[in-house]
Amino acid sequence: MTRARYFIGRVLRAWLTVAFVATFVFGIVHFLPGDPVDVILGDQATAEDREALRHALHLDESLPRQFGRFVSSIFDGTLGTSFRRHPETVAELIADAMQPTILLALSSLALAWAIALPLGVLAAESRGGPGDRIAMFFAALGLAIPNIWLGPLLILVFAVKLGFLPIPGDDASGALGLVLPSITLGTSLAAILTRQIRGSLREVLDQAYVVAARARGVGKLGVLLKHGLPNALLPVLTLGAAQLGALLSGAVVAEKIFERPGLGTLFLEAFFARDLPVVQGCVLVIATIYVSVNLALDLVYGLVDPRAEVS
Repeated sequence: MTRARYFIGRVLRAWLTVAFVATFVFGIVHFLPGDPVDVILGDQATAEDREALRHALHLDESLPRQFGRFVSSIFDGTLGTSFRRHPETVAELIADAMQPTILLALSSLALAWAIALPLGVLAAESRGGPGDRIAMFFAALGLAIPNIWLGPLLILVFAVKLGFLPIPGDDASGALGLVLPSITLGTSLAAILTRQIRGSLREVLDQAYVVAARARGVGKLGVLLKHGLPNALLPVLTLGAAQLGALLSGAVVAEKIFERPGLGTLFLEAFFARDLPVVQGCVLVIATIYVSVNLALDLVYGLVDPRAEVS
């Protein structure tokens, strides 16, 4: 396979994935129980008012026509108009909500790397020793604790009992309000990265050129910095970058637990209010970011890995 065909194939696959997600989300939200008209008007509205609102929201149209409107809103960049906040477009609402969510995702990613890198190196260097067992214990613990349980526990200990950090809602958008959500999201990712760094670094340290470097008298630190980490971290960096999309998805839970503004909060509010255009837009944006990150990684691999030409 030529490099050009490799790139074209990856781009087409990404577009097809986003198209599938858009279609799937549209179908799901339109078959969820609950009527947006009931949510907006309540039970006391007259039949005439309900019918007028249904017509204004285009909910009286057939599903194919509604889907056509949805696709059209994607191409014109508006993603539709919110049922609750008319005339604001979904794109405007998402643009306002994206900054705190991206900040939370990036801070969680940075925290995960700050934890995983030393633990992974410690585990790889000790090889079955106490350091390896300690690092793997914390990695297993991070994978075992669900975010929906870890978040409230951190609030109880550090915000309520010790008072070191603000209670959710008091300083949700400040720097201190970012600490506990970042720990909640970053813990499981740190566990995954720790295991990956350990395995990848062990494999590199067993290579003949590393053994030869040690035989020449190069110290542990020199071997690690010159030969070990540069070669071991490439696949791990790929995994870490790919997890950015997962962090954006996880922010839906974290923002609700910690009462933070963001894309997750916008999504949940729209979901419970049956604001269908906003729900569709949020899921589509998260999916697009996730697919775009993975596409970028695929294209980078296509540039640096000659096997992409024949794979």
